[in-house]
Amino acid sequence: MNTSRILVTGAAGFIGFHLSKRLLEQGNHVIGLDNMNDYYDVGLKESRRAILSGFKTFSFHQFNLEDKARVDSLFSESGFDYVVNLAAQAGVRHSITHPYVYLESNIHGFLNILEACRNNPVKHLIYASSSSVYGANKKMPFSVHHNVDHPISLYAASKKSNELMAHTYSALFNLPTTGLRFFTVYGPYGRPDMALFLFTKAILEGKPIDVFNNGRMRRDFTYVDDIVESIVRLIPSVPKPNLAWDGMNPDPATSFAPYRMFNIGNNQPVELMRFIEVIEEKLGKKAVKNLLPLQGGDVPETYADVEDLIQTVNFKPTTSIEKGVSNFIDWYLEYYKVRI
Repeated sequence: MNTSRILVTGAAGFIGFHLSKRLLEQGNHVIGLDNMNDYYDVGLKESRRAILSGFKTFSFHQFNLEDKARVDSLFSESGFDYVVNLAAQAGVRHSITHPYVYLESNIHGFLNILEACRNNPVKHLIYASSSSVYGANKKMPFSVHHNVDHPISLYAASKKSNELMAHTYSALFNLPTTGLRFFTVYGPYGRPDMALFLFTKAILEGKPIDVFNNGRMRRDFTYVDDIVESIVRLIPSVPKPNLAWDGMNPDPATSFAPYRMFNIGNNQPVELMRFIEVIEEKLGKKAVKNLLPLQGGDVPETYADVEDLIQTVNFKPTTSIEKGVSNFIDWYLEYYKVRI
């Protein structure tokens, strides 16, 4: 991929920050968009943005994806080669108590991106979906070739809707789109509402941690650098129509249109209790566990089949939780100036 002009929405977010930094280090021009909302600590988002602002080829815009006029103006003025849409209202449990914001940001906002890409053609639109779309599916590992029509949270439903919307634009307007189903991403500058951050903070403060489903959970924890490497490799890998696609036996991961779906996960589910042990070992402190039942919207296990990713870009996430958790805690202690 030669030097390109790339729009990254959600650039001050966790994955968006790491991706933008990597793209900038490669010499690309990155235009970042983020609404800097207060779903979690805005100070953390400001810290990420400040790092990105140190690059001469980075520019930043602050507004909502739902603002169609500003989205259209940004596209018409900037002439993007590629678009990576990572902006979204995140959080499975939050979607149960605050449903309307998910429709506004994740559906309305994504529609504005699709329309802008249609009217200002780009080489490739990549967008974030989620492992949560697998919902009630039980067949493991989760494959992009499986049907995913039984979401169990509005967040998951909004992400599944993004996949359907993207396919429509690929089919109608020949817009190349690739959806990425991320599996439990973690790492430095991670989200404060995620388990690793919450557990680390609580253990350091001697407070109990909430362990759902009495600890009987397995997650395909995926280190953020592996997510970024996957995206960087996929950006120039523009999807083409699958000439063997059969409407009598439709493959959900491909299409007669330029449309693809990929899982990005570590392909190695980890027991939640083992995950907690790794944090305890690194901190040298035991967690006080508050065992709770399974929460609404949560799935007990995630496990990614990443064969399509390997076949397409010759890459598979491999960072161990021991290494990834250690890196996160080193960052946490330095960022928050905590001594142990």
